[in-house]
Order: sequence, then C-alpha cells, then structure tokens
Amino acid sequence: MDRSAASAYVYAKASGMLAKSFVGTRAEKLFSVKSLHELYGLLFDDEVPAVPENMLAKVIEIKAQNRFINQYISLLENYSKPDEVLITLLRSYDCENLKEIGAALCYRENVMPELADIGSYSRIAYKYWPDLAAMTANSSVSWYNKIPQSFEQQEIDQRLDLQYIAHLWQSAKKVPVSERQIILSFVQKEIIYQNIIWALRLKVFYKYDAERIAGMLAYEKNTPTEGLGRCGGKTDLFAHDALAILEKEPDLWESWYDWKYANFLNPHEDGVIWEIDPCWVENMMRREMSRQALRAFHKFPDTTMVLFSWFKIKQNELGYIRSVAEGLRLNVDADEVLIAAGATLSSAN
Repeated sequence: MDRSAASAYVYAKASGMLAKSFVGTRAEKLFSVKSLHELYGLLFDDEVPAVPENMLAKVIEIKAQNRFINQYISLLENYSKPDEVLITLLRSYDCENLKEIGAALCYRENVMPELADIGSYSRIAYKYWPDLAAMTANSSVSWYNKIPQSFEQQEIDQRLDLQYIAHLWQSAKKVPVSERQIILSFVQKEIIYQNIIWALRLKVFYKYDAERIAGMLAYEKNTPTEGLGRCGGKTDLFAHDALAILEKEPDLWESWYDWKYANFLNPHEDGVIWEIDPCWVENMMRREMSRQALRAFHKFPDTTMVLFSWFKIKQNELGYIRSVAEGLRLNVDADEVLIAAGATLSSAN
C-alpha cells in the first residue's frame, strides 16, 4: 500500500478504534466502576479470569497494555516503510523493559519480569536473559552490559530516558518536510514538560541542588559537564524552562504563582501550608499533551501525526486504566484515584 492510501486507511481504522476508547468524555466510564470485575467487563469481551482479586488488577493492566501495543503495530504495518519516528515511539517499551530487567537482576531475581512485547520492532534480545550483555549486544544500548548496583539504577534509568529522547527528536526530524513541523512542535513540548517534571521530582523528592539537577536534564545541543553557570543551557530549546525553576523555593507560593506554567500547579489556599506537588504537575501536563494529541489527530488526517497522536492518546488511556485498577485493588477512595489520574473527572476530557 503506498503512503497516501496507507495514511487514509490508518486514519479511518484509528478513528474507529478511538471511538471505542475511554478517552474524552468516555473516560468517565472508567472512573465510575466499583470493582475490578466490573472494570474487566468494561474493557474486555471475554470472561473474567478465575484469579484472586489482588491479582486481577495486574492481569487487567497487562492485558490492556498488550492490546494497545498490538493495535498500534497492526496500524503501523499498513505502511510499507513507516516513518522512523513511529517506530521510535514503540521502542520506548524497550527502554522501560530494560529498567525492569536492570532492577530484577540487581536484586537477583531468577525469573524475568513481565515485559512489554513489541515483537520484531525490538532491538533487545530478551531470549538471552539473564545475560544482560548478550541482550543488549549490537543495539544502541550496548553500553548497558553489566548488572547495575542499587545505587546506580537511577543514573542508568536516566541515561536510558535521555537516549530515548535524543532518538525521538532525531527521528522526528526525518519526517517528510510537509509534515515535519507538526511533529517537531509536539515532541519539543513533550521534552520540555518531561524536563520540568524531572527537575521538580529531583528538587522536591530527592533534595538535589540546582547544579546537580542541571546535569541530569535533556538538552538539544549540549549537556552541561562543567556546572550550571557555564553550561550555556539557559537558552537551550529543551532545558530552558526547567533551568528557570531550579532556584525557586518549592514551598513558597509567591515563587510560583506567576510561573509560565502556573495553570498546572496544585491548588493553593490562603493561610494553608503549600508545596508544589510534582505528581500533580505531571498529571496536568500529561492531560494537556493528551488533549493536544486528540486535536492533532483530527486536524491533520492522512499524515504521520495521525498515528503519532493516536499512540499518545491511547498511552494516556492506558495510564487511566492503571490508575483505576490500582485504586480498586488498594480500595482507594474514588476521588483520590481521580486526583492521581488527573485531578477531576472533567480533566479526563
């Protein structure tokens, strides 16, 4: 199928899939279920498996993830030569799989953890488990060839994330010129948001100082190696917004109320102790990217952005499913699940 015919077919097929998905106003159905059995029945057509209740949440998460990946691959394979950026998206699961493998090997687990299967698109030879060097040989992450120590895991996971971001940006630049700017704009914003989330988490949860955080961000052109003052990153396309918040006091509302992204902040009440909540900000940014993806899906039919945005929309749906499943498993109040997934029911739209 040539590119034009494939794009038209993919748009029609993907539209039909989205119509049945729990996105937009349909997301409310996910958050209204009262039990894991009800959630399973809402998501899948087969009978609820006969497993203990505390295991059903994991079954739902794995089944939903596998369906998402398989649907994406089925759409991707309509292109005789899909754009590299669409394959790079799928390979984000190689990155996440390696994090799981590294953690399992670090703690001397004998069984391979549950991994996302992206089939022939993977560049990791999982069949060689538990030989990490053999699994990553001849891949872009061949440097990851030794079992990490516990104190190394965060640094290695960060390196995997940064490498994936670099690949995503470079592959986005290879999209046909007529469509390139649409993809680049979306990816740029996503990386900016990711940098802000990393910076906030490192600042609030780990109490890292500004210079250390600056050395752990994604940069378009250069990674600082000589300290924040000399890295030249304050004008970097990806890092400038994250660098701008490193000196802000996390528990001082006056430092944040006029922030460029103040609409993503957790609520503040006069007279009530407040501290910026990285998880809240992350949920708000994720929600915003999902909204933009949904608009782009319909605005740019018959382009690479259709499948790119479909991936992002469905990935966000998967996040909602996981939040609901975990909330039900732990018997968490429904309002708390909503907050964890994106603040309010209307925020799912």
